[in-house]
Amino acid sequence: MTLTHFDEAGRAQMVDVSAKAATTRIAVAEGCVVMAPETLALVTAGTAQKGDVMGVARLAGIMGAKRTADLIPLCHPLALSKVALDLTPDPALPGLRITATVATTGPTGVEMEALTAVSLAALTVYDMLKAAEKSMRIEGIRLLRKEGGKSGTYEAAP
Repeated sequence: MTLTHFDEAGRAQMVDVSAKAATTRIAVAEGCVVMAPETLALVTAGTAQKGDVMGVARLAGIMGAKRTADLIPLCHPLALSKVALDLTPDPALPGLRITATVATTGPTGVEMEALTAVSLAALTVYDMLKAAEKSMRIEGIRLLRKEGGKSGTYEAAP
C-alpha cells in the first residue's frame, strides 16, 4: 500500500488532487461522551451551568468541520455544502451519541471534516460539563460511511 501523504523520499506532502474529478463526497462519523446519569440529566433538563450543551456542541462541531484544514496539517481546504450534527441523549451509555454528516462536491473526500466535527462537538460537551463531572469519557470516534471518489463507498462494520 502506498501512502499518498509521503513523496518518494519519505517526506510529508499535501496530495495533489488537481487531476481528480469533482464528484459528490459524503462522510458520516460518530462518537460518544460517556457520563454519569446525573450529568446526563443536567443536559436533558437544560440545567447545565453553562447553558444549552447540545446546541453549543452542535455549533462547535459545524465550526470544527469548516476549520479542518487549519487543524490537520495536510488536509485540503474545502468548500463544504453540508455539515449536520446530531447529538442524542442515550441513557443506556449513559451519555450523548454524536453523529456528523458532511458533504461537498470536489476532488477529495470529507472524512476528516466529519471526524473533526464529532471530535470538536465531544470536546465541547466535556468542556461545558466538566464542572459537574471530570470523569467523562470521549469514546468510539470513527468513520461510519463515506461515499464518492475513486474508492467508492465505504461502510464500517456494525
